[in-house]
Amino acid sequence: MRAEQLTDPITFHGEGAVWHEAWGGLKLVDMFAGDVLSLAPDGAVTRLHTGSLIAAMVRPRASGGFVVATERAFELFDADGEREWSSGPVIAEGFRMNEGSCDPFGRLLCGSLQYGFADGAGTMYRLGAPGEPVEALFGGLTITNGLGFTGDGSLAFYADTPTRRIDVFDVDARGELTSRRPWVHLPEGVGNPDGLCVDSAGGVWVALYDGSAVHHYDASGALVEVVELPVSRVTSCTLGGPDLRTLYITTSRENLPADAEPEAGALFTTRADTPGLPTLTFAA
Repeated sequence: MRAEQLTDPITFHGEGAVWHEAWGGLKLVDMFAGDVLSLAPDGAVTRLHTGSLIAAMVRPRASGGFVVATERAFELFDADGEREWSSGPVIAEGFRMNEGSCDPFGRLLCGSLQYGFADGAGTMYRLGAPGEPVEALFGGLTITNGLGFTGDGSLAFYADTPTRRIDVFDVDARGELTSRRPWVHLPEGVGNPDGLCVDSAGGVWVALYDGSAVHHYDASGALVEVVELPVSRVTSCTLGGPDLRTLYITTSRENLPADAEPEAGALFTTRADTPGLPTLTFAA
C-alpha cells in the first residue's frame, strides 16, 4: 500500500492525529510550535496556539472541546478554543509530556520524557478530573509514544520507542494497567515505533519514525500490511472519516536538511479494510 498526500506540509513536527466526529473531524498537533490544528471537510486547516512551547497530544472532552497535554501541564479548552482550566506544572523542569490516550474510564494518560532522552527517566501520569491530583502510575520510561485500548477495554497497547517493541497490558476492572509484556518486536532497519491506533478487530497500526511507513499488525501480532510514504519521519496515525476507515498519517521534518523531503510535514491518508474505534473521550 502507498499513502496519498492529503495536504501541503502544514507542520514542522506533526503528531497526535485524532478523529472525533463531534468536533468536526480531525485534529493534530504541531508539537514544537505548540499549535493544535483542525482539518475542515473542505481541506482548510486552522491553528490554535496553546501558549506552550510543546503541545504533545489532544483528545476530545465529553462536554465538548478538548484536553491538551502541553509541555509540563494538562489544559482544558472549550468548543470555541478558549482555555478553561490548567493543572499548572505537574512535572519537573527538564522534562516534558509526550504522548498518551484517554482510557475507557474517561481519564487521560500521558507519559513524560527527560530532555536528552535519559534512559528510563520518564513516568506515565493520569489525570482523572480537573482539580484532582495527577497520579504517577509507573516509571522506567524513555520515550512514551503510542497508547491505545481495544474496543472491549480489556487490553492496552503501548510503545516506548527505544525498546523497539509494542507492548500489551491487561486492563483490570478498575482500569489499572497490569501484566505488561512484549507483543511485537520490530526488527532493525524498519524504523522506530511512534504513534499507534487500534482498530475494531483488535489490530494495531503503528507509525515508524525513520521508517517511511506505517505497519498494520492483526490481533495475533502478525504483520499484515505495510503502508509506504515518501518521507522518513512518520509520527502518528489514526482511523477516522465517517466510516472510520480512512487512515490519517502525520509526518515531521525534524532534523532534516532544508532541501530534503519536500513533502515532510504533510498529512497523508490511505484506506483500511477494517474500521477503527470511536475515540475515547476525557470525562470532564
